[in-house]
Amino acid sequence: MLIKSQKDFFSGLMFTVVGAAFAYGATSYSIGSGGRMGPGYFPLLLGVILAILGAVVMFKALVVETPNGDKIGKWAWKPLFFIISANVLFGILLGGLPSIGLPPMGLIAAIFGITLVASLAGEDFRLKEVLILSVVLSIGSYLAFVVLLKLQFPVWPTFITG
Repeated sequence: MLIKSQKDFFSGLMFTVVGAAFAYGATSYSIGSGGRMGPGYFPLLLGVILAILGAVVMFKALVVETPNGDKIGKWAWKPLFFIISANVLFGILLGGLPSIGLPPMGLIAAIFGITLVASLAGEDFRLKEVLILSVVLSIGSYLAFVVLLKLQFPVWPTFITG
């Protein structure tokens, strides 16, 4: 069978594999029923829906003609590096790194860190816009997670709060 759109086929394959993996992982939890859902019900349902969506996208990639086959381009190494680095930095800043003696820096510093590093993945970098976005995301995250959901994690660095 001839693949008519490489981009759609491989993205559908990724969706199918990730969805099936989540659905399989959810079976280790209690599933329950629609009226009394267990902790595995929602991940199982989402995994199955994602796998079905991926299968539909793969089928479409095999059936529908696309101009010049929608070839997969080169790997975008710069954005890949900065996005992964931003997420790792977020985890380190939020929780600290006890192995090297780095204390938790808190939510605000973690939001600023992830926003600044992730913005380096784009074509152009505008510091003023990135700092405004960081402030807005920090305020929104603080309100959503600390004020509304009352989650308990450090908001400020320990050397500030004591």
